[in-house]
Amino acid sequence: MIAKDCKRLALFGLPVLILIYTAASFYRDILPVGPPAHDEPKSAAPWEKGNHMEVFSASTHDRKYFPIDFGEIKGMNPNIIPHPHLEETWIVVAQESRGPDVQDPVFAEIACNAAFRDGTLRCISPPARLPIAPTAGDKCTGELAFFGLNAGPHDARVLYGPDKPYVVYGSNSALTCFGQWIHDFRELVGAWADDDGDDEEGEKGEEPEPQETPDLFRAATELQRPAAHAYGAVEKNWFPFWDRAGRMYVHYDMSPRRVFARIHADGSAGEDLATATAAADARCLARYVPALPPALESVHQATNSLSVTMCRRADPRCVPGAHNTFVLAVWQHKTFYRFHGVYEPYAMLFRRDAPFAVHAVSRRPLWIHGREEHRDRQTSDMMYVTSVSWKHAGLKYHGFLDDELVLGFGIEDRDSGGIDLVAGDLLANLGLCDD
Repeated sequence: MIAKDCKRLALFGLPVLILIYTAASFYRDILPVGPPAHDEPKSAAPWEKGNHMEVFSASTHDRKYFPIDFGEIKGMNPNIIPHPHLEETWIVVAQESRGPDVQDPVFAEIACNAAFRDGTLRCISPPARLPIAPTAGDKCTGELAFFGLNAGPHDARVLYGPDKPYVVYGSNSALTCFGQWIHDFRELVGAWADDDGDDEEGEKGEEPEPQETPDLFRAATELQRPAAHAYGAVEKNWFPFWDRAGRMYVHYDMSPRRVFARIHADGSAGEDLATATAAADARCLARYVPALPPALESVHQATNSLSVTMCRRADPRCVPGAHNTFVLAVWQHKTFYRFHGVYEPYAMLFRRDAPFAVHAVSRRPLWIHGREEHRDRQTSDMMYVTSVSWKHAGLKYHGFLDDELVLGFGIEDRDSGGIDLVAGDLLANLGLCDD
């Protein structure tokens, strides 16, 4: 996290440290806004476990989430995807987090092959920095001047598309202060050196999706917003998704309304398609999600997307189609009461054809088993979900209700964890928009 890396830039002096903290507030939204703690209003999102839908690990002995161990290096905001060739091995990518004694202004994403050992997902060998080149821009001015000193990527999301993996990350922008970039992940790691290009497993009865352009985003490419939309000073957490024909789009915002558009090979975007379904989406979300007060709460995009067919792979009657296959993503309702941030994750399904209307959303936020309540402070662990992937090799973008997922998340800006669970468990308490 930028916030956790402030101290290592102390060599630039106190004024820059002040800029660092201010900039961090934009990137992680960590500064409280509104009345002081003793006058805070009551949250519309209760923090107690009983107000959530609890989800449990499919593999750990106590059914709690598993920690992620990077060895001597600390990693934050983890991403977990199955290794394309090695059995029972996963590629884990995270933001490198260094101690306050390390004076280094360069930020990096680290990656390793990992396997489960004694209930922990551990790097098999020391993590290595991904060779993501720093980018330059001149749009960071005023209270955002610190971002002009940035070098390297932030808060990457590593994900599978229908055919290949990508990494999306924040870095300095030619369009705004801090933008979002995309890169073919295979260009950064050696795991796909012997990739034979096999189609994704498990497309039961559905015509194969068209192949993506083989050289799409072979070089790092800055993603753009639709022309009619202004950029935020610090953009973050954009995620790509694919329609039924295999075309790529980017989802930019969940709040105050959804924004998404077709994305092209040069990173440019088509028109905002979300206006066509904005009213219906707002009505649906209002039924299941607490209304936001004017301060101390916000909604954030969180993970990448997947495609899920809402029946079991093992069921011979289960055939994917437009009526039962949707795009899945997780977003988060953030609260900041008593000077402590808490993220409440919700699963959302939306349709795979334009205008990509919301189909369903979690009736209650998810509670990952192992998250602790702190009743003396009227809060709970801050756990922020960053990635969702199919757990097993051979599955890329599409899966079924009886396939296992793995979620990656950060814990209290200190640690990384994950939980593996059957997709049907994650989606067990959905509220349908058409109900």
